[in-house]
Amino acid sequence: MDKVIFDKVDKQLRKLPHFVVDRLLAWAKSVELKGLREVRKISGYHDEPLKGDRRGQRSIRLSKGYRAIYVEEKDGWINLIIIEEVNKHGY
Repeated sequence: MDKVIFDKVDKQLRKLPHFVVDRLLAWAKSVELKGLREVRKISGYHDEPLKGDRRGQRSIRLSKGYRAIYVEEKDGWINLIIIEEVNKHGY
């Protein structure tokens, strides 16, 4: 069972465009219904592991300009997906 946690980004979500928040909530709902492994197969999210200082974290694409960074942790039978931050990706 997968559970998405937004505690670290609650305040940040209030400042983001609504379409970005909607996309993140849709991703979270999919993760909780289907499981993270299945949702990673959806190419539109471009789920990928990060490198360097962010090793151990993963990112998903919420739009062309916005990314969500998350980590996975186990808590008994539950797989916690903790959203660390949502940021505007610089190109």
